[in-house]
Amino acid sequence: MNPVSLEEAKRIYRSVNSISKKINSTDIVICPPFVYLKSFLNKNSKTKISVGAQNVYTEEQGSFTGEISPLMLKNLGISYVIVGHSERRARGETDEIVSNKVQIVLNSGMSPILCIGEKERDASGNYLNIIKEQIKNSLNKVNKKNIGKLIIAYEPLWAIGAKEAMNAPDVYEMCLFIKKVLSDMYGHSEAISTKILYGGSVNFRNATDIIQQGKVNGLLVGRESVNSSGFVELLKTVDSL
Repeated sequence: MNPVSLEEAKRIYRSVNSISKKINSTDIVICPPFVYLKSFLNKNSKTKISVGAQNVYTEEQGSFTGEISPLMLKNLGISYVIVGHSERRARGETDEIVSNKVQIVLNSGMSPILCIGEKERDASGNYLNIIKEQIKNSLNKVNKKNIGKLIIAYEPLWAIGAKEAMNAPDVYEMCLFIKKVLSDMYGHSEAISTKILYGGSVNFRNATDIIQQGKVNGLLVGRESVNSSGFVELLKTVDSL
């Protein structure tokens, strides 16, 4: 729920939009709160920024006061939807709910950004089973032909808001593991082509190592995304790689 005013949201957007004109090889997606979406969807303006939503409901329409339909988002011009973010899972969102959301986003012609991640990293390696089950359960309604529209964001909960991000070699290990699970489900080529993001205490100082050594396709940026100067530096860093 940041920032708390449209004026501040526009200020951040202007900073990002200004630097986006110099960004050549990086896709930029911003996912502001619902109340700000339309302000950044001016189809007549020239921008390299795509707009996504932070959440969606599991039904296309009906008597569901307070919810946001995928068709509303699609008709507004939204391209991406974050699904299963750790903060929503912490508030009771189950893999089954996430699975329904992933499927309805795909059916509506948008790309889901599926968030997965363990609460803690135990020495016995049980966290790998947790990630595997999250992926399998969250994608149990997605067929092979639609997997190419999916983006997976790996965000270990213990790294969110921490002083340091997950170290790059461990990010790479998880990237390989996620692709192995996807390969078992959909096939090698589909797994290799699926984009994987890393999220958790990302900033311009650690972005290079995470991208180059962690071998992820991009970043899911949290608190740094509302720090306009830091986010601009992050974009420039990533685009230079």
